[in-house]
Amino acid sequence: MRSIYYSFKSRVIQLRKSGKSYSEINKIINKVIPKSTLSDWCSNIYLTSGQKKKIDESIKENSKKGMQVAWIINKERRQKYLKSIIDRNQYLEPILKDINISKVTLSILYLGEGSKSLSRGSLCFGNSDPFIINMFLSLMRKCYPIDESKFRCTVLCRADHNISDLNNFWSKITAIPLKQFYKARIDARTIGKPSRNLNYKGVCRIDYFSADLFLDLMSIPKIIYRGP
Repeated sequence: MRSIYYSFKSRVIQLRKSGKSYSEINKIINKVIPKSTLSDWCSNIYLTSGQKKKIDESIKENSKKGMQVAWIINKERRQKYLKSIIDRNQYLEPILKDINISKVTLSILYLGEGSKSLSRGSLCFGNSDPFIINMFLSLMRKCYPIDESKFRCTVLCRADHNISDLNNFWSKITAIPLKQFYKARIDARTIGKPSRNLNYKGVCRIDYFSADLFLDLMSIPKIIYRGP
């Protein structure tokens, strides 16, 4: 056993003198020797500046590879986790086919994101997420006999946005004609400040001229929670 020990130690010292890092040494001898042990064995070895530089570069490269592997593992782990969330809620997919559930969903969505006061005889709903805007309008059109001419859109954006592009984008998302878009409103605080998020499309504000629909939507959450 002692001869094997000295054989390993001698081999480690020889590799270290040639400028190998501790991780490279372990890989070459196919053993996992603690760094503290390797450091003790090689404490009296003189390394040239070139060898030290090479070892530092090797350590940085191994660290970079380790971070890349960790990133891949974490990404795969997160993807599996997100898929498990979708799988356990998949049974809810057909629930909005029930018009009553759709109406409750719409009213609660409006309660969270819509205006709570009747402005100019219209309800008002705004968001920067195309998915939420699309869901809101889809539920409205499903739950109520909508007069499409009563819709109006206003884009709230940053100073460096291309307003024409934004209007076209939100017109496609909402299926509301451009002729029913009000003039875009630019946030004066953003003048001279370049946008960092190039995917940001501003906020789309939807107005629908119907006091009756507004009162209907606002009454549903209260009835569900408090009763008639």
